[in-house]
Amino acid sequence: MTLYKNEIEVIRPTLVKGVGALFTERLGGVSSGPWGGPDGIMGMNVGAHVGDNPSCVQMNRSIVAQMVPSAPRWMTQVHGIRTVDAETVTDDTLKADAQTSLTPGVVCVVQVADCLPVLVAEKNARGVAAIHAGWKGLSLGVIESGVRRLKERLGDENAELVAWLGPRIGFDDFECGEDVLAPYRLRYPEVTDGIRLKGEGKYCLSLAAYARYALRSVGVTEVQDCGLSTVSDPKRFFSFRRDGVKSGRHAALIWIEEKKA
Repeated sequence: MTLYKNEIEVIRPTLVKGVGALFTERLGGVSSGPWGGPDGIMGMNVGAHVGDNPSCVQMNRSIVAQMVPSAPRWMTQVHGIRTVDAETVTDDTLKADAQTSLTPGVVCVVQVADCLPVLVAEKNARGVAAIHAGWKGLSLGVIESGVRRLKERLGDENAELVAWLGPRIGFDDFECGEDVLAPYRLRYPEVTDGIRLKGEGKYCLSLAAYARYALRSVGVTEVQDCGLSTVSDPKRFFSFRRDGVKSGRHAALIWIEEKKA
């Protein structure tokens, strides 16, 4: 039974030939209330720990599964740097923030609201990775962790990789204080375009600027950036910063396409 219609809004990044990718938007599911769309219905929330009806979340995940080759390897994200091999993920109780896969048809997935999803593919479609780069994980090195594990699995330190930066809290929308900036200043002192003064004691932080630097530090220089802010577009995106703890979650997915016989 087909659970979704073709008009469901999704973003389909094109990284390299032989790799599929998908980012779900806010509408197209069965969630309601704060986890619904702007009108409170038809929300595509895939987050299981945000207060939504578990049956609705499961149905939404089933809809997503029908848009990709196999059931996504859902996990519980903890804003750390742990990277796992998607092939070993059996249920969403596993705690990690990045996945890699070398197996065609195995779908890596991360969940985001304002956090930055980073999808990575090897240029010859030998491997892929999905990375959940929230401000905490990004400042701790989750991008570097995910890329290094992918290269380790490929057995190729010089593997040519392409990355895609998905919708996240925008530069102008991420107002923060020195407590958030401190780990970035410490870990990435060379970055000059990631912080903007907004007012006395207040700054804006660019997750994308630091993500590009982190990717470059591990040899990924080809980076595609959708440039979309979750906060500023409530019709298309959930946002924790805008809507609070009951915000829904999007899915960012990537996989190696299976070769046709």
